[in-house]
Amino acid sequence: MKIVETIADMKRIRQQIVEPVGFVPTMGYLHEGHLSLVRWARLENPSVVVSIFVNPTQFGPQEDIDRYPCDPQRDLALLEKEGTDIVFMPPVAEMYPQQFSSWVEVGEVTDRLEGASRPGHFRGVSTVVAKLFNIVQPTRAYFGQKDAQQVIVIKKMVADLDMNLEVIILPTVREPDGLAMSSRNTYLNPEERQAALVLYQALTLAQQLWSQGEKDTEKLRREMLTLIQEQPLASIDYVSIANAETLDELDVVNLPALVSLAVIIGKTRLIDNVVLG
Repeated sequence: MKIVETIADMKRIRQQIVEPVGFVPTMGYLHEGHLSLVRWARLENPSVVVSIFVNPTQFGPQEDIDRYPCDPQRDLALLEKEGTDIVFMPPVAEMYPQQFSSWVEVGEVTDRLEGASRPGHFRGVSTVVAKLFNIVQPTRAYFGQKDAQQVIVIKKMVADLDMNLEVIILPTVREPDGLAMSSRNTYLNPEERQAALVLYQALTLAQQLWSQGEKDTEKLRREMLTLIQEQPLASIDYVSIANAETLDELDVVNLPALVSLAVIIGKTRLIDNVVLG
């Protein structure tokens, strides 16, 4: 496994590796969700590249990037065990040199949900992912369904800008009790960790009601909100039932529908989603 820290070295090594190339972009502090993407990339491609880069431009002014969990040696050990060929770990100054002033912005789907709650977040995401795609030149790039809106934004960017790669989306990986795996789960104390189950419980409730024939999204949202509000440590940011491609809110569930939510547990903001149908 090669560890690469500069863009020039990554581009040089990229010319030497066997096609096709699978790519998994991450911000590190890897968990089973990340590793499932790496394994899938390993199955489908003779060459696998993983990036570890905590992207400062997707954090808002009230979001503490310095608090984001970090353990690069652990990450590297996990990636080597999974048979990763190259780990790209650039410093911030390498990705954003002093005169950097170009940005990639995807319209419409970034205006709502996470985009409304975290202004500028998706500009940072789309810019860094576009840069990573240009540097690594993958055949396929792998993302998890947990970050559903991010997936929609990246797929639209790839389509709109005619990027020559395939975006592969894999299911959310969950803990045995249903909590979606996330690096931010490490922020939760034991009481908050238990309270965080309310996200999955609310999503499961929506699935159950829909499977029983309920199509009215106002009723589905109301039931979800009521359940979450019963948890004293939970503060709701949003609960959405939207078209799974455009993120337009629905009055009636027309398949496929993305049910997503953001809830603050204690001081930790968590997101999760399921797709109906």
